[in-house]
Amino acid sequence: MPKDLDVAKRAKVIEWLKTEVVDHVSRLFKALWEGSTARVSDSLASLIMSSYILGRRLGVSYREIDELLIDKLKKHKQEGHQLEEWYQDISSLEEHLRKR
Repeated sequence: MPKDLDVAKRAKVIEWLKTEVVDHVSRLFKALWEGSTARVSDSLASLIMSSYILGRRLGVSYREIDELLIDKLKKHKQEGHQLEEWYQDISSLEEHLRKR
């Protein structure tokens, strides 16, 4: 494949993935409005999947995303994030990621 066609294809895929992320956010908000637990879960899974793939297309490995996420969770814990203080969500997610 000629270099210019490959670059165009890669740019098109990135733009498509960006619209997928926005679409999944929209579907999540609609599911929340409707109160559909199954659709909320499906929308969240789709959003996470599209985010990982978009990151990969942008040159960020899945492992790097996971490591950056764990670092961010540690930082939020140290800074006393409200979700950690109220519900221990930060610690819970960090533990989940470490066990994978």
